[in-house]
Amino acid sequence: MKDFNGNVAAITGAASGIGRALALELSLQGCHLALCDVDKVGLAETAAQIKGVNVTTAIVNVADRQAVHDWADQVVKDHGKVNMIFNNAGVALGGTVQDTSYEDYEWIMGINLWGVIYGTKAFLPHIKQAGEPGHIVNVSSVFGLFSQPTQSGYNLSKFAVRGFTESLRQELDLDQSNVTATSIHPGGIQTNIARNARMTESVETLTGNASAENLREQFESLFITTPEQAAKTILKGVKQNKRRVLIGPDAKALDIMQRCLPVSYQRLVTSAFKWASR
Repeated sequence: MKDFNGNVAAITGAASGIGRALALELSLQGCHLALCDVDKVGLAETAAQIKGVNVTTAIVNVADRQAVHDWADQVVKDHGKVNMIFNNAGVALGGTVQDTSYEDYEWIMGINLWGVIYGTKAFLPHIKQAGEPGHIVNVSSVFGLFSQPTQSGYNLSKFAVRGFTESLRQELDLDQSNVTATSIHPGGIQTNIARNARMTESVETLTGNASAENLREQFESLFITTPEQAAKTILKGVKQNKRRVLIGPDAKALDIMQRCLPVSYQRLVTSAFKWASR
């Protein structure tokens, strides 16, 4: 896929952040859009900023399988076809393994992993049916390559997205399909994901009793890449048919460290964690 003009892209988590930036950038390239989110106000704000292409919106909880499949069917009814799905919706969770509840693990997996699975399976047949070059874009994270204390739920979901997408890509290659897939690994992006994260008291204890608010601010201070930069990088990767796209210098640096020190990087992380908690 070298040109988005005249294509139809579906985007989850389009009310803000990377999802909104993708929608705006795709619209500038002549791509029609089907947008969804659970944030009705933010979704309407995104749609209002888009000019010159057809836009439809839907309130969809990506953790609801039937809702995602119904949305995919409606997208084809509204637009006549769909060429791309950007499974972008995601949430964050902080807490030690011992203190994170089963319910919180189920919550993050429902959105971050099952949302990707549902989006992929609901849209793949429609994208193939379009008979044109198509693409499935699944947003993992640098934490789908690299683990960190208190992020077991997030690591779990994002490692799984990476594995799922890489397996899918190989199957599509073997099938010589007109559809392909890319796994996206952002570093720190200037979005509200940390602000909206669920965080247990165990994070405060493990980090020297820093308040949850201070921890959120510390995380956000490390977010160095804008959503607009991320969107441009993702779409460039789609046009180049990349299997994996790293976003931001932090993602690239951590990827190199994990490759060079695939096991012992964990000691560096725990040492850095202890130093930051002093």
